[in-house]
This record gives sequence, C-alpha cells and structure tokens, in this order.
Amino acid sequence: MTIAFTPVKTPDDRARLAALADEIWHEYWPALIGEAQTDYMVERFQSLAAIERDMAEHAYEYWFLQAEDDGRIVGYTGGHVEAQTNRFFISKIYLLAEERGRGFAKETVRFYEGLCRERNLEAMYLTVNKGNDLGIRAYLGTGFRTIDAVETDIGNGFIMDDYIMEKRIEPLAP
Repeated sequence: MTIAFTPVKTPDDRARLAALADEIWHEYWPALIGEAQTDYMVERFQSLAAIERDMAEHAYEYWFLQAEDDGRIVGYTGGHVEAQTNRFFISKIYLLAEERGRGFAKETVRFYEGLCRERNLEAMYLTVNKGNDLGIRAYLGTGFRTIDAVETDIGNGFIMDDYIMEKRIEPLAP
C-alpha cells in the first residue's frame, strides 16, 4: 500500500492535524508514559498552538499521510531542517492504530530520504522513547542507528527518556 504526503498549509489543515495528534497520542502513549504525561505532551508539543508555534518560529513542515487507494488519512509526520548540522530533524511520525504494520512508516522514511537528497542534507535524525519497542524496531529496520541516549526535562516533573537515532543520506550517483 502506498501513501501520499499532503502538506499541512491552511488553518483548517492545522486544526485537523491537532485533532489527529490528540487521537493518536491518547490511543498509544498512556500505556508507555501514563495519562498525565500524555496530556501534558499533547498540550505542549501536539496541540494547535504548538503546531502553529513550531511552523511560525522553527520552520516546521507537516504532512498528512494519506492512503493512495482511498484517500483516508492514516497518520501524520513533521519536522524541520537544522541548517547548523545539515540534517533534517524528524519530530513526528505517528500512525493511527489500525494503520500500523502496513509499511507506512517505511514509506515515510523513504519520503524523508528523498527530501534530504533534494535539499542536500547529510542525514536525518529523530528521538524515540526508550520504551517504544515498535518505533525502535521500525527505525532500525529502515537503516537508522542509535547515536546517543538522552533524558530531557520537559517541565511539570516529566522527563523524556529517549534514544537519538540517525540515518546518514548517501547522495545519488551522478
């Protein structure tokens, strides 16, 4: 199954993205990090205000992941170029529960590989919760490698306990 990457551009798109993020996060994350931290992280990083802030202040780009067979939205992704490191930071790859395991994450990584090549970036990287076995396996399976481990205080008594994973991008042969 293939997906299209539909850019999030309009105020309606951003509102739909925030609602989708809220749905996915509250389905997946409470089992790993608890309900209170899930609520906090959605408000701080996935809400409409956070999405609009990241787009305006940090040049984030977001895309809906849309199944090409029937046009349904299966998830979303987003991130931004880090000019100082010549890498793309993939902040988000999230899929609806019923869409996991269908190869959409792998297609999303391929999308970012192409984006990095187009923009002459040397690598892409992301953070993944150390307890997120599904995500870790998916990223390892697409060529990412763990380059660091970090604990980040995100406020309100919560810590993000993550691996940093990176995938180097080989330029296409001339």
